[in-house]
Amino acid sequence: MTAFLKMHGLGNDFVVFDARNRGLALAPAQARLIADRRLGVGCDQVIVIRASAAEDADMQIFNADGGEVESCGNAARCVARLLMDEKNTDMVRISTIGGLLLCTDAGDGAVTVDMGEPEFSWDKVPLSRPADTNAFTLNVDGDEFNVSALSVGNPHCVIFVEDAENEAVHTIGPRIERHPMFPSRVNVEFVSALSPTRLRMRVWERGVGITQACGTGACAVAVAAVRRGLAERKMDIELDGGTLNLEWRESDGHILMTGPATLVFKGELAL
Repeated sequence: MTAFLKMHGLGNDFVVFDARNRGLALAPAQARLIADRRLGVGCDQVIVIRASAAEDADMQIFNADGGEVESCGNAARCVARLLMDEKNTDMVRISTIGGLLLCTDAGDGAVTVDMGEPEFSWDKVPLSRPADTNAFTLNVDGDEFNVSALSVGNPHCVIFVEDAENEAVHTIGPRIERHPMFPSRVNVEFVSALSPTRLRMRVWERGVGITQACGTGACAVAVAAVRRGLAERKMDIELDGGTLNLEWRESDGHILMTGPATLVFKGELAL
């Protein structure tokens, strides 16, 4: 039997395995089964914590469809909370495919993650052809959307709308996720600017679907909103599962994301 933890960050939920002291090689089919909400434990992402020679830990991330992805901000907070409690420290460093994440204790159970600098180059997002990533028109089966595109360790497509609450995320999201403009597929955020310091966001996550929250998505939204002149550099972003605090720091261009990390239960699986 293999031990696991069920955790979530604002309802974006994870099955977390600690493989620092044992071998654990998950196949995509295994990750899909674990994530299945009827046949497995059920989660948006499966997370494997691995030993790292240079950092406190390495984080491997599988989406619910079994695909391995680059980064996950909400999962980083959960893994950081585990590591900080274990090591009795207020700061840890976690490596991911998408880059290094510096995580600090923000008090009251919250964690701040330094997500690093966003990437705007069309070939780094990536896009399939050159475009002004700050704002360009995306044609989706005859429907046109004005979008921003950027990478926060993984690719994002941000769409500013009048009323994110009532957008057809479940139908528009999957069409954009697999649009030819995004060769690695893309996470899609629908955003309404409520004020210069408060935004409302809903999200379609690549390889998962609609989720309660997306940490890297909130980071992408914060940056896109500042670039569009819709928000100040510090803001709250309201997601279906709760609120994240974001700052796009002017001094070095790094994105700071602060929010909770919750342990739900412990269990064992036959793998």
